[in-house]
Amino acid sequence: MFRLLATAFVCTIGLLGAATASAETVDLELVLLADASGSIDDGEIRFQRQGYAQAITHPQVLAAIASGFNQRIAVTYVEWGDFTSQEVVVPWRIIDGAASAQAFADELLSVPRRAQGRNAIGSAIAVGQALIENNEIDGLRKVIDISADSAYSWGGIPLPAARHAALAAGIVINGLAILCRDRDCGGRPVSTDVEGAFAREIIGGPASFVLTADGRDRFAEAVRKKLILEIAGRPLAPG
Repeated sequence: MFRLLATAFVCTIGLLGAATASAETVDLELVLLADASGSIDDGEIRFQRQGYAQAITHPQVLAAIASGFNQRIAVTYVEWGDFTSQEVVVPWRIIDGAASAQAFADELLSVPRRAQGRNAIGSAIAVGQALIENNEIDGLRKVIDISADSAYSWGGIPLPAARHAALAAGIVINGLAILCRDRDCGGRPVSTDVEGAFAREIIGGPASFVLTADGRDRFAEAVRKKLILEIAGRPLAPG
């Protein structure tokens, strides 16, 4: 069942049609899975994209990329909603310096929102795995990076099954818990331990971690820190 559903998702989003033209060795293959479910309004979609655009072009992130063995990474940005809605916003792009990072950022900010529906995190992870396994890129490390404002998953591929399949394939799953409960992206939810749920149910693999973002200004900072850790392949330091 899992394999059939994952295959259907790949066909739906046109996985290979927009991939880079030829195989290339990189230090990291990184799938950015950004929450675009019903609890995320258009303003939050914009600030998420702006946060990633600012982070990928930041000098510290570019320095981390330049410090790698191949001095390049491959990144794709996907927004997800329900089990029928995983949309590739920016297909696989090689980032090897300021120019390619800026091109990625510009493309990310130019595409309209398309994903919608109730959280289906398991299906999103399955699509992330398929994107990694069916591209023409050879990464020394492979990471799925999922952002969400909760760890709930309804419909589609069960989250435990999708998580297990990705980890068994040697893919690390990291998380960014978005703690936004109002228009200004402020206010930590009081009834749910989002970070704890991420740690128990979503992340996994060597040096995996979960970070939090509880404000618009702190979102870009959290994304930048997350990208640096993922590019370096290092665990999150205590505290």
